[in-house]
Amino acid sequence: MSAVRGKADVGPHFQSTSLTRYDVVSFISGAAAMRRREFITLLGGAAAVWSLATRAQQPATPVVGFLRSTSGADSMPFITAFRQGLKEVGFVEGQNVAIELRFAEGRSDRLRDLAADLIHKPVAVIVANNPAAVAAKAATTTVPIVFITGSDPVRDGLVASLSRPGGNITGVVFIVADLGAKRLELVRQLVPSATTIGVLVNPNTPETEAERNDLLAASVKIGQQLSILDVGSDHDIERAFAMLVQRGAGAVLIGSGPFLTSRRQQLVSLAASSRLPTMYSLREYVEAGGLISYGASITEAYRQAGVYAGQVLKGEKPADLPVMQSTKFEFVLNLKAAKTLGLKVSPALIALADDVIE
Repeated sequence: MSAVRGKADVGPHFQSTSLTRYDVVSFISGAAAMRRREFITLLGGAAAVWSLATRAQQPATPVVGFLRSTSGADSMPFITAFRQGLKEVGFVEGQNVAIELRFAEGRSDRLRDLAADLIHKPVAVIVANNPAAVAAKAATTTVPIVFITGSDPVRDGLVASLSRPGGNITGVVFIVADLGAKRLELVRQLVPSATTIGVLVNPNTPETEAERNDLLAASVKIGQQLSILDVGSDHDIERAFAMLVQRGAGAVLIGSGPFLTSRRQQLVSLAASSRLPTMYSLREYVEAGGLISYGASITEAYRQAGVYAGQVLKGEKPADLPVMQSTKFEFVLNLKAAKTLGLKVSPALIALADDVIE
């Protein structure tokens, strides 16, 4: 009995299962497979941890805030030029930089809130036209700002000087407000019979007084009579053209600034329907069907602003970047519009033009 109990205690498995060579190989293979699965699982977990650690070390995509006082539709050519400038220094939207667009739609009271929205996003740099830059500067002393202006940024309080802007702001100047005398000279060459030339300016802007004084000084010097009208709305613009027709104006000169630039289609249309030869400050007016323009290239200024924004993203400080002054001036003439108005353009004036639209 004891022998039977001992046999049962020590070897029941060997009694119930007869191990073949095949069984032993299968057992070993199964154990190896289990070890492989455990190894693969461990390896996968390590890879996931490595991936997370690598992503944590990679810098987040920088965000650029683009802020203008006008509408988005009006700003498209400038946005395109700005993106081109960013690309030139290695930043492509959707790849290694993001752009947040904000537009005040002509309401200056919205600019401070829009600037604050970009700052809290947060953005690495804000690119803004003159009114928007003023609002952005009032909202932050730390976020870098790159402005684009046709005015004098020192006079407007944006920078301490052009060579040493100081603080968190720099930018690009395209001169338009100080070219009134040249535009007046050109429109007189085109319409020498005009005894009175109307001028439309948007009041209460940094450029307006300087532009008004420049034109008045030039008109006194050459004995040209001006009829200067302030416009601050679409209705004002319509009424101004009607008044100039009644006063017998022989030509019109449109002032500078984002308000008027954003209404270039309306201005060109009213000039055509009123049959008034009209001089503009930017080529964008002539591309919209206008007659003649003289001024710096605003699209070139926005391209340069893109370059500066890219340099800021690479670590440059705005205080160390001198204000860039756009040196590209364009005289653009639309012969098709001149023909519609019955104007005979002299060969000498055509020869002066940088670009002629026929």
